Amino acid sequence: MKLIGVGDNVVDFYKDRGEIYPGGNALNVAVLAKRNGVTKSSYIGILGDDTAGDHVLKSLVSENIDVSRIRKAYGPNWESVVALNDDGDRVFVSSNKGGVQSLVKLNFTEADLDFISSHDLMHTSVYSRIETELPVLAEMVPISFDFSSRREDEYIQTICPHIQYAFFSGSDLTKSECITFMHHVNELGTPFVGITRGAEGSLLLADGHIFEQPIINANVIDTLGAGDSFIAMFLTQFHQSRNAQEAMHVAATAAAKVCESYGAFGYGLKKDLSVNV
Repeated sequence: MKLIGVGDNVVDFYKDRGEIYPGGNALNVAVLAKRNGVTKSSYIGILGDDTAGDHVLKSLVSENIDVSRIRKAYGPNWESVVALNDDGDRVFVSSNKGGVQSLVKLNFTEADLDFISSHDLMHTSVYSRIETELPVLAEMVPISFDFSSRREDEYIQTICPHIQYAFFSGSDLTKSECITFMHHVNELGTPFVGITRGAEGSLLLADGHIFEQPIINANVIDTLGAGDSFIAMFLTQFHQSRNAQEAMHVAATAAAKVCESYGAFGYGLKKDLSVNV
């Protein structure tokens, strides 16, 4: 399987550790899919020309990700500040509003489109700002899309007809509400719909059937990146086996493993605290 992540990347600044970690949904899925056995993984996105952007690029190269079509723009990389709340969970508290990714967007050349079409699957997200490109991209490669917690009907109606896999965060929904919503997304044209529900596990609609997977116990250190790991492993395993229940179990196991270390895939770097978000 050849997978490409297209769109968002970020560095998360862990205030309690004084370190930045590379991340972002599209980037995380590309890296974690490679770690989980895809034959080739690529990433297209926009990096800043600062220390954070350089660190993201170095981490991708270290993970054997094809970075041949990455862009660099003059300005800061997207950076989010992450703090510990009273319960010991990591929460986002501020950001630089996307850095250079808020100023310029991905525009695809014919060479880019040819490159993307050489992959078996493309993954992107609500944070990637390429919604208007999806109709063209969908003609070239199956698409997986992470909506995070964005579920308003006007938005999903513009996306779902063009994608094969839809993933949502739904810890605020009951199981019944999740199932109703998954059927609605399916009716909009998306064959496979998954919802992760935090401690309640995950649900998947595939081929008209609902599959359920509880969480796998872990020695939790950091939950950031767990959802991306679930997506990456599910896509990898399901592409190989076409067994939805098996893929969900393997994905939940991978998500639990990510929770046992810092960052979605490591590479912590001490931050120069004279530079603020």
